[in-house]
Amino acid sequence: MLTYAVISFAAAAIIGLIMFASILRGSLAPWVLSVVHAALGATGLVLVLLAVFNGTGGLILIGLVTLLVAALGGFYLAFLHLQNKLAPSGIVLAHAGLAIAGFLMLAGTVFNIL
Repeated sequence: MLTYAVISFAAAAIIGLIMFASILRGSLAPWVLSVVHAALGATGLVLVLLAVFNGTGGLILIGLVTLLVAALGGFYLAFLHLQNKLAPSGIVLAHAGLAIAGFLMLAGTVFNIL
């Protein structure tokens, strides 16, 4: 289950990079990318939540909390997108940084690197 969460988050990260490139160019990312990015992130979160409810803890739990905070930033970014406002790069980088940190905790534990 956690391996699928890692795959889901990795795919969301690739789409997130594409979306960030749009912001750096001064334009909004296409809505379809935002929706797919959010769906992949939500899928990953649900899979990690299920694993935590089934007794997985430790670094996985810390990674989950970090990813949940990143998701809150993502909701704010989606709110700005709904208003057709370009997101500030700093907020996008904070969202990405938290997501990457949570992803690394998750992936490192799943693949026995940490």
